Amino acid sequence: MGRAGRAAISDRLPQLRQAWGLDFVVVNGENASSGAGLTAAHAQILLDAGADCVTLGDHAFDQKDMLTFIEREPRILRPLNYAKGAPGKGARLFNARGGRKVLVAQVLGQVFMKRPFADPFSAIEPVLKSHPLGGLAQAAIVDMHCEATSEKMAMGHFCDGRASLVVGTHTHVPTGDAQILSGGTGYLTDAGMCGDYDSVIGMEKAEPMRRFITGMSKTRFTPAAGEATLSGVYVETDDRTGRTTRIRMIRQGGRLEQAAP
Repeated sequence: MGRAGRAAISDRLPQLRQAWGLDFVVVNGENASSGAGLTAAHAQILLDAGADCVTLGDHAFDQKDMLTFIEREPRILRPLNYAKGAPGKGARLFNARGGRKVLVAQVLGQVFMKRPFADPFSAIEPVLKSHPLGGLAQAAIVDMHCEATSEKMAMGHFCDGRASLVVGTHTHVPTGDAQILSGGTGYLTDAGMCGDYDSVIGMEKAEPMRRFITGMSKTRFTPAAGEATLSGVYVETDDRTGRTTRIRMIRQGGRLEQAAP
């Protein structure tokens, strides 16, 4: 989320990759540029910091240079069900360390979203069928980008046993329900934002509070620029089955600091 979130990734991710021996890292960059979308330059910052894949979301193309950059940079993914004519891809098989293959896919939810996106469940189904765990993909990650916790949970159970991890993004607030579902899929309703939590979902507090209290706007929303917390989820998977064997929520720095996994 904004400059603070980018700084959290740049400052902390390189050390975390080395200290924890991370084989593959996905970063959701949806709000990394002024709180709305992702520029090519800021995408490069996240990739240079150690992200193997950067996912977007409903603001995928708010920054117009992403329309062309996503065609040149295969490590950037937009949602599968964004629009039929959208540039880029919504799912891709990546090479991880040790010669392993990791599938990453992103879908947008429908509930409470401003635009009527296509059904995420029918969008993800053919992707999962064509990349069965234990086959070409040693692991599969699904980023469920949506508002409703119920829709995120439904996607987790829909993918259970067919994905290594289903993780929610978009609502900026980390949840405390990291778990391994009955079929072996790791699940977390929302990974939370990398940003300044002394804010209203990453924005400076004054303008959101004014709009809630008075119903009127005065200025644009501005990303909060204080010390950021790096938020996310850490998983370990079985190469043979693709199932998650361990899952932990991550909070580093800022207001939500917690111990490493």
